Amino acid sequence: MIHFPHYRTGIICAIIGAIAFSGKSIIIKLAYQYGVDAVTLLMFRMLFALPFFVVIGLWSGRGKAALSARDWLGVLLLAFVGYYLGSFLDFAGLQYITASLGRLIMYLNPTLVLLIGFFVLGKRVSLWQVGAMAISYVGIALVFGHELYLTGAAKSAQAAHDIWLGSGLVFLAALSYAVYLLYSGELVKRVGGIRLASLATSMAAFMCVLQFLFLRPMDMAFQVAPIVLWLSLLNAVVCTVLPVLLVMMAVERIGPALASQIGMIGPVVTLAMGVVILDEPLTPWVMVGTVLVISGVWFVAKFGTSKKEP
Repeated sequence: MIHFPHYRTGIICAIIGAIAFSGKSIIIKLAYQYGVDAVTLLMFRMLFALPFFVVIGLWSGRGKAALSARDWLGVLLLAFVGYYLGSFLDFAGLQYITASLGRLIMYLNPTLVLLIGFFVLGKRVSLWQVGAMAISYVGIALVFGHELYLTGAAKSAQAAHDIWLGSGLVFLAALSYAVYLLYSGELVKRVGGIRLASLATSMAAFMCVLQFLFLRPMDMAFQVAPIVLWLSLLNAVVCTVLPVLLVMMAVERIGPALASQIGMIGPVVTLAMGVVILDEPLTPWVMVGTVLVISGVWFVAKFGTSKKEP
């Protein structure tokens, strides 16, 4: 029997978590207006998020067995692939494309998990799933083609090149996170979802700081505009830490399937915020493409979880 206040709390957590996470791309695009680069911006975001995830990691590990050397190695590898590399590629790509296109490309993640499982692990893919993926990629093609024509080809060859580059970088980011999801299953069972996410994010934060120290002069950190620091803090707390906690709370109350379905409002929220805050174009092509991507991903998730919940 469903306890309705408990169930309602889960729904609210899932909605707020999806909305909060959707603001990440918007904040990144706002920060880029102040002359900061991806290496520096990512460093600040992860540095501000680090204390929160350290505390969450310690709290989630209370009373649990210590991690083995093999587990620590697994966390380290997943941290590099999923949270460091994926985040850096996402930040770098958003320098060149709109927030809405970037969010839609990242939203292809479930289809990439399916494709990696098929080509690398030999998992079966149904015709329904193939059709659903085709719908999603047609939607991406519409939004990408529209942006390429409107922002790229209509201006210069360099602008068109930048859109190809940005889209490719964000696609690689989605691919990196898909690898993380695909290979984290066994480790999640041993370590726990929240504990793994907090430990991997903490490790990735150190990687981002080291990347900055290797690639940029130290004094560059003190030359950024104050608004960049505030935006990075907002990104770290509201769009990184808060969504992780809220989605975990939602999963506990309403289950992963419903929480995932509610999360599908994310691209729509990003699209709306992009139009209102960043003055990004809203055209029928973008709206139709967004609907196709969300529909395709929903069908992939539906047919992918009908037999066994991941």
